[in-house]
Amino acid sequence: MSALPLPKRATCASHMQRPTLSKNTLWNGRPQAAESARLRCRASSSTPSVLQKMSRVIQEKGRDFGKLVSGTERTRAKLGVLEELFVLWNLEDADSELEELEDALIMADFGPGTAFKIVDQIREKVDSGELKSGEEIRESLKKLIVDILSGDNELRLSSEKPSVLLVVGVNGGGKTTTIGKMAYKFANQGASVMLAAGDTFRAAAGEQLDQWAKRSNAEIVLAEDDKTRPDTVLYKAVAKAVEKDIDLVLCDTSGRLHTNWGLMEELAKCKKSIGKCLDGAPHETLLVLDGTTGMNMLNQAKEFNESVGLSGIILTKLDGSSRGGAVVSVVDELNLPIKMVGVGEGVEDLQPFDPVSFVDALFPDGTR
Repeated sequence: MSALPLPKRATCASHMQRPTLSKNTLWNGRPQAAESARLRCRASSSTPSVLQKMSRVIQEKGRDFGKLVSGTERTRAKLGVLEELFVLWNLEDADSELEELEDALIMADFGPGTAFKIVDQIREKVDSGELKSGEEIRESLKKLIVDILSGDNELRLSSEKPSVLLVVGVNGGGKTTTIGKMAYKFANQGASVMLAAGDTFRAAAGEQLDQWAKRSNAEIVLAEDDKTRPDTVLYKAVAKAVEKDIDLVLCDTSGRLHTNWGLMEELAKCKKSIGKCLDGAPHETLLVLDGTTGMNMLNQAKEFNESVGLSGIILTKLDGSSRGGAVVSVVDELNLPIKMVGVGEGVEDLQPFDPVSFVDALFPDGTR
């Protein structure tokens, strides 16, 4: 006898507030009473990869190289000293010139460890005779940086509904705005979006996210009062998304200093709560990093990664004053891919991250 198919949608019962179940609700073909034991949410078997296809469209059409060039102006200026070095490259002075290259990378906010690693690889190629001219050094440098930044740079979205993204970061990094822009992008591609206002500490955050929900025609779950726990809000949002067959859930969280152990524990509870409601969720746990903070990015990323297990980075405020070289060290040391970058204040200024374009923006006159 062939196995009975699973129902299209399974309803979740919360350990906090259980959604109302009718007497006729089915679970694996059997009646489900309201008094039954707690069950985990399970995603509906919607059309596979629809949201993934939307993401690919955004990935292919959502880049603005001109704004990326503008956003990396400060880092590019610091790396500008290398152009003369490449032009005047002399193999007889290779050791001192490689030290200059090392210093320039560190001055451009690449961490010392990453700068040493890159230059050591170039030194090996120079010593073996593989690299001889300044232009060859330049292209090797670019390729090594691209290699560091290349990874799973696309958003990891489920082939079943809903895909759940948890967004975390310190105060003022731009989490809520980033979530709003992401909602706008996917809604414009035809996705149904649910916003979860898990930043219950800052009253204005819920109002701000509500405005984004209206702009994106998205649904939103807000805290019922100032005593509502953030993990409760996120659980309810995911549960509602399962019930209503929503494509994408974007979860906001309160900004917190990465050095505050108690608040980081609260964040871990938020992630755990989402997983209790929906197996496999969140599908991405994304850290928003302010591009102006320099090497402090690395400390932030380490602490957040240890507490909640990050899957990627969104780099914001890439606006010309940013210190973009630092993010290369974050990716290098923690093996965390950059998923998206914010290159301005406009609603369309959150764009997919492309390693080659980013490096070409740092070295705009070179060939790819």
